[in-house]
Amino acid sequence: MIAPNPTATIPVQAPPAIATPSALVGALTRRYAVKQYDPTRALDADIWEALQQALVLTPSSIGMQPWKFIVVEDKAVRARLREAAWGQTPVTDADKFVVFAARTGFDERDVDRFVARLADVRGGTAESYSAFKDMAMTVVARPEAERDIWASRQAYIALGTLLTAAATLGVDATPMEGFDPAAFDEILGLKEKGYRSYAAAAVGHRAPEDKYAHLPKVRYAREDVIERV
Repeated sequence: MIAPNPTATIPVQAPPAIATPSALVGALTRRYAVKQYDPTRALDADIWEALQQALVLTPSSIGMQPWKFIVVEDKAVRARLREAAWGQTPVTDADKFVVFAARTGFDERDVDRFVARLADVRGGTAESYSAFKDMAMTVVARPEAERDIWASRQAYIALGTLLTAAATLGVDATPMEGFDPAAFDEILGLKEKGYRSYAAAAVGHRAPEDKYAHLPKVRYAREDVIERV
């Protein structure tokens, strides 16, 4: 297992780059939203472990991590989710399927939970982080609808992290919003847990016959999307 400890002390000197600029661009150029997965190919254990750690290490606003990543392993459950995703085959054919859920009704209890984690990892008492808690409570002060939108945005940061990490490691991942969130929530029991599904990702290896693997990537020119001020 290559997973680092997410609470380990960060070295003062940054580690050397583990990928060259051209390798990174090449990996992102190779990736696409795979439509057809090879159901006979599984991810190597160390690859999957690293991808899970990438989710754990995903940044979030104020570090609050208002999310759950539901790794669906039960084949019967995945079959039900596929029905709620209008029959899209990656739900069942990819080796892994992850649902990205965000906290609903984020409140002071969530802040206190994270402050307790801060004290546990970095030392001190919860009271010693009172200034941090006051800052985090500015989120709680917002109307609930705004808090839910804020939480959902954090989940999308994690989705982007997973997609980039998978591309860097040479495996495939497909971001998905094309499903019935209410049905997903019911199947996975998310409402009772205080979460709502917003996106999902299939992760595995593309099938050789997936016709989309050979199509050129369509992106606007750099000057159309990057503006310098």
